[in-house]
Amino acid sequence: MSKQQKNTKPVKGDKSKPAAPPENMHAMPKVDKATVKRLVSYIFDNYKGRFVIVVICIILSSAANVVGSVFLRILIDSYIMPLVSEKTPNFAPLLHALIIMGCIYLFGILSGYIYNYIMVYISQGVLKKVRDDMFEHMQSLPISYFDTNTHGNIMSYYTNDTDTLRQMISQSIPQMISSVITIVAVFVAMVMTSIPLTGVVMLFIVLQMFVVKQVGGRSGKYFISQQNSLGKVNGYIEEMITGQKVVKVFCHEEEAQNDFDKLNEQLYTDAYNANQFANMLMPIMGNIGNLQYAVLAIIGAIISVSTGGLLTIGSIVSFLQLSKSFSMPIGQVSQQLNSVIMALAGAQRIFSLMDEKSETDEGYVTLVNVKDENGTLVESEKRTGIWAWKHPHEDGTVTYTRLCGDVQINDVDFGYNPDHIVLHNVSIYAKPGQKVAFVGATGAGKTTITNLINRFYDIADGKIRYDGININKIKKSDLRRSLGMVLQETNLFTGTIMDNIRYGKLTATDEECIEAAKLANAHSFITRLPDGYNTMIDGTGGSLSQGQRQLLSIARAAVADPPVMILDEATSSIDTRTESLVSQGMDSLMKGRTVFVIAHRLSTVRNSDVIMVLEQGRIIERGSHNELIAKKGKYYQLYTGAFELE
Repeated sequence: MSKQQKNTKPVKGDKSKPAAPPENMHAMPKVDKATVKRLVSYIFDNYKGRFVIVVICIILSSAANVVGSVFLRILIDSYIMPLVSEKTPNFAPLLHALIIMGCIYLFGILSGYIYNYIMVYISQGVLKKVRDDMFEHMQSLPISYFDTNTHGNIMSYYTNDTDTLRQMISQSIPQMISSVITIVAVFVAMVMTSIPLTGVVMLFIVLQMFVVKQVGGRSGKYFISQQNSLGKVNGYIEEMITGQKVVKVFCHEEEAQNDFDKLNEQLYTDAYNANQFANMLMPIMGNIGNLQYAVLAIIGAIISVSTGGLLTIGSIVSFLQLSKSFSMPIGQVSQQLNSVIMALAGAQRIFSLMDEKSETDEGYVTLVNVKDENGTLVESEKRTGIWAWKHPHEDGTVTYTRLCGDVQINDVDFGYNPDHIVLHNVSIYAKPGQKVAFVGATGAGKTTITNLINRFYDIADGKIRYDGININKIKKSDLRRSLGMVLQETNLFTGTIMDNIRYGKLTATDEECIEAAKLANAHSFITRLPDGYNTMIDGTGGSLSQGQRQLLSIARAAVADPPVMILDEATSSIDTRTESLVSQGMDSLMKGRTVFVIAHRLSTVRNSDVIMVLEQGRIIERGSHNELIAKKGKYYQLYTGAFELE
């Protein structure tokens, strides 16, 4: 099998990216039983005891309502009707009966309050657990996942989709359990009261079920589409907010509005189709219930007259009340079904994120602190400032290789897919302390090489060795801990300046962070900020200039103190004066380290030990600045301006 045939993993390149996912990439299949089972497990695995209490309270609440309706017959026949014929009625027994009836309903209200209170606790706890699991799994996903999914759509998992679960767990589930229990209890009470009238009710139930199937069934599929469209709208809004300056600079407002209108129109259509049937259902069911109520009253009166009062007035009134208690839950179940379908659609989207394949890591070589005892490296529990690769072998022995920063790339081919190879037979040798520069046009494969070194993407062929160890054997977390990166696009986080510098090494002291800032030439501007190192910034770093943000990212890399540094066009987006400060900071940072530099400004790579000139994924020239100038090849043409890097 050829290298190109074997290399099937998508890879992030310099500026080229894999083709955008198709529009229906996130289209959800029909909600299956597995989704329901996984969702139920979140409730029973964590809140089984509380949920049992909820069910008991629901049973008590439903029973209180049914008993209250049945007691209505006794109240009318045994207490109210006898008082009608008495000249001097004694209302004390009636008052006593009313107090009993009130206590029954009060007990039902109290039970309803308890189970609703507990369900709020359960629903919020489940949502917390779901969000925790989503975020934990998201941290394990490969970079390629975030390259092919919009950030807004991912955010929709945490907001819109989880909110549908909240509504279902806190409202729909207890309502449906209550409805089912009420239906069973009321049906038994109706049969005991009047079998003929129960038969009439069942005819109307058949009519209601037909309506639910015809109307409710149509809306279910649209709720799934609604959730997907909502995710796309959120993704587009997130992109527009992030790129608002670019939109305004290029007067792209109208086009952006048109694109948003298309997505919003699709969301409107899906939401309209989903909710028009759902909103239709309750009024239809309510009117059928009213019709049933009138028919039962008429038939009950006919039966009472024809049987000589065998069916009493109290029985008729009680049955009418029971019939409402029977029809209403059916309507409520049909209404809640739409919320359940929408929640299950959201759950399936959430579980699709959780089911995304995690980044694999079969490495077993770890990075540990060591101390030198008479020329022998010995592992140390305390921080010594000396790091080594701990390499366990099959025979049970363990060897320690000192971390030096020797990186070798041997005959590597790599591509996004078998039909788009980015790198061809790339071989690079970087000795400890050497500065290796990559130059070439956009898309030549410069950033791809650095992404392979830190294993953001795994190669299918060739070898990359770090201090003589195949990087596939090194645990990714330990490998990346030994690498520092300063990217063209700076990423800061909400917090203080000190917090952002300490992000490079969470155990760093304030003094270490300040020293790192001085090394990066960031100390001067930080001390001029209102609160110095305690100045709060948001994730965008909007209160800082691009150059200041870049200086902070360099300080963050400096505090990590890695033996290998990757500088990916770190000075391309800052002004000349700031570039001078950044360059001085980087020069201090690069001393004694293996450094890989990607730069469009060739003036920043002149002092590199080795310069690699890439073209279409191949290294076409290599050597020092003077050697490449003397060759008068592509580097000479680039440096003298005969060709533009872009």
